[in-house]
Amino acid sequence: MHNEPRETAFEQTTSIGVMAGPQTAILQRAMEPFAVAPGDGRSVGNPTGGVTTFKVVSDQSGGGLTVIEGISAPGEGPPLHVHREQDEFIYTLDGTYRVRLGDDVIEVVPRSFIFIPRDTPHTWQNVGEGFSCFIATLVPASVEFEVFFHRYGELAPEERGIEAFSRLAAATMAMEVLGPPLAQSDPT
Repeated sequence: MHNEPRETAFEQTTSIGVMAGPQTAILQRAMEPFAVAPGDGRSVGNPTGGVTTFKVVSDQSGGGLTVIEGISAPGEGPPLHVHREQDEFIYTLDGTYRVRLGDDVIEVVPRSFIFIPRDTPHTWQNVGEGFSCFIATLVPASVEFEVFFHRYGELAPEERGIEAFSRLAAATMAMEVLGPPLAQSDPT
């Protein structure tokens, strides 16, 4: 008989340093509750022809999560990419999207939820006629992701594009770019 400690389904240490038990979940650093009003948060121009607004950043969440509101122009979407250290959750608010998750391409309508485990190649495209809007959450937080968007937003419009996206993604280590946007790799 072994006397080694064993983990149950209710007691395990996760990759973000959370100890979960039947009655507790403890983050590495305690957080204070807060609310972010519509229009609040730092906004930057994004690679998909719209605006990314940071609703929660690493410093606010004790390293627990990064949350953005993303607005994208019709036909736009990021290159195929992967997050190696974060799971991503997307909740669509407005617009219709095509989303690539691994090898599958699906259509996503408003009020849909998408879970993207770390190491899953993914991208999306706004296939509606107007601007689209979604909330994306990275767990744990990614300072690199935050820096990527701030640096991209500082670029002059003529300096932006897929090459700039790929260069900054590599320089900040925010994500690994694997291929072109969905509009190029799988046009409708």
